[in-house]
Amino acid sequence: MTDTTHSPSRGPLAGCRVLELGSTIAGPFCGRLLADFGAEVVKVESPEGDPLRSMGNRVDGVSLYVATLLRNKQVAAIDLRRPEGQDIVRRIAEGCDILIENFRPGALEKWGLGYEVLSRTNPRLVMVRISGFGQTGPYSQRAGYGIVAEAVSGLRTLIGDPDRPPARVAIPLTDYITGLYAAFGAVMAINARHSSGRGQVVDAALYEGAFSFLDQLVPAYEKTGVVGSRTGARMDNSAPNTLYPSADGQYVQVTAIADAVFRRLAATIGRDDLPADARFASAVLRATNRDALDEIISAWSRTLDAATMEDRLNAAGVPAARVFTMPDIFRDPHFRARGMLTDTPHDELGSVTLASPVPRLSDTPGRIRHAGRGVGHDTAEVLRTLAGLDAATIEQLAAQGIVSIGHEAKK
Repeated sequence: MTDTTHSPSRGPLAGCRVLELGSTIAGPFCGRLLADFGAEVVKVESPEGDPLRSMGNRVDGVSLYVATLLRNKQVAAIDLRRPEGQDIVRRIAEGCDILIENFRPGALEKWGLGYEVLSRTNPRLVMVRISGFGQTGPYSQRAGYGIVAEAVSGLRTLIGDPDRPPARVAIPLTDYITGLYAAFGAVMAINARHSSGRGQVVDAALYEGAFSFLDQLVPAYEKTGVVGSRTGARMDNSAPNTLYPSADGQYVQVTAIADAVFRRLAATIGRDDLPADARFASAVLRATNRDALDEIISAWSRTLDAATMEDRLNAAGVPAARVFTMPDIFRDPHFRARGMLTDTPHDELGSVTLASPVPRLSDTPGRIRHAGRGVGHDTAEVLRTLAGLDAATIEQLAAQGIVSIGHEAKK
């Protein structure tokens, strides 16, 4: 790291320079996490723009996905498939602490940008490699979008209702999971570098990130042969722990597994007799007889609107919440008090509301400095300051289409 100064205004990763070569979700999310906490992140994309720019919602041709995933980063447009572009990246990598990439294994080596090459001139470099199935193994060369790797991981079979095909979460969940692991790995590798003096490779596979969330099902299958399956809104071996319908057509999540909490729930719904009922006298018995228990609770829940139900349960110390929508979040006093929505400067839109950085650090918190920028916004500055190129060379590279400077066609 080029500077180890820590201050609340600069973030705990201040002085750490990151070169992000990844595209779409997992790589950029990893880079965004580091940027939120003070790392200097240079995002390199093709002169045509990262495919991310065509995904998700847009306003006036501006990608809102880019606004959040490329926030706090310098954006440079360089063609990695041309020798001149590869040479530029090698120059930049010499002064970086971390390089993030999520191409298919072997792509960087084909371009002369593999770890063996880059670590010769920068032995302290940490290379974070995100791929569908890892850098080794028989599946390593498969194309691996997050949702495909999620299917292989076993996680997909747990999502949805038991009488329907496996569902999907309506966000690229596995990309986010693996991006988070990749950022964690990067910080661990930087920490290890303090004692070793050398960088290393972080191998983050999408299918392994998703698979890691199934950890308790691994010994369960090995010892008992039990195979995890979809349970819908319920949780296996846990009751009451599901969504209950309200009189106004909403759903409220209620979780009252422990005996003391279940007694409070029973009192709240006017059924003080339930804890003494032989079917519900313990957590194990409640899970065994959850159909009957859910019918009793649902009969009560259907008499109240969701807000009243939620208020009564929370007042009684029973964990409960209606299922929030985005309008609920924007109106909610707790989200507002915790500052979870940040009004952020945006070059084209003026401002845009983004989700705030997490987790919260008391002395060196993350912060958002600006939203994601247009293709090539910072190319000239990056080439000048980090690659050591003069203005004439930069103009020549732009004329040849090797780099793009201030490209406005795709924002």
